[in-house]
Amino acid sequence: MSDSFPPTGRTQVRRIPNRGVYDKAEVYAILDEGYVCHVGFAVEGQPYVIPTGYARQDDRLLIHGSAASRMMREMSAGIEVCVTVTLVDGFVLSRSAFHHSMNYRSVVMLGRARLLESEAEKMAALEAFTNHIVPGRWQEVRPPSEQELKGTTVLELPLTEVSAKVRNGPPVEDEGDLTRPTWAGVVPLRSQLGTPQPMENLVEGVAELDLARFTRFR
Repeated sequence: MSDSFPPTGRTQVRRIPNRGVYDKAEVYAILDEGYVCHVGFAVEGQPYVIPTGYARQDDRLLIHGSAASRMMREMSAGIEVCVTVTLVDGFVLSRSAFHHSMNYRSVVMLGRARLLESEAEKMAALEAFTNHIVPGRWQEVRPPSEQELKGTTVLELPLTEVSAKVRNGPPVEDEGDLTRPTWAGVVPLRSQLGTPQPMENLVEGVAELDLARFTRFR
């Protein structure tokens, strides 16, 4: 199995090509850190971009939603989709307005999704969604009922036509701006966990939530 995604005419990074990333390990690290993707698709000429949760398992991206969802119905029919994930790592402040930017990591995935139809496949995918948020959470909660499973559509998008784009480092500065008495540099941006807010009707004796389980925030 290749360790990188071969660039295609649709995924080759052309604008600042040195920021293009095709290494699978780097791409998957971005996907595994994120929580929300945006799914782009068109229905009868009308484009839509819908944010939704996701999980990655090996070389596929898993997406789920209500069986009544237009997005899920259209994707189930095998239409072409574009799915993106973006992480913002910092604000890049230059001494010129033009060179302001952001440090970021983004992934673009193209292809056609496949409907997961068997109960076993759907359950395994839903377990992946749950544990993507909190590792081990699936083992603590009630699994979906037959009715809940029936009302949920689960799709997999094979990760075959994929590329990432990454910007990091300080701002670009024109030489003539270097003597301008204006602060310039990078302001890092990081997500952090807040204090858990328990429901009032928890069963007596339930242990407090261990925030260390949210491994991506360590």
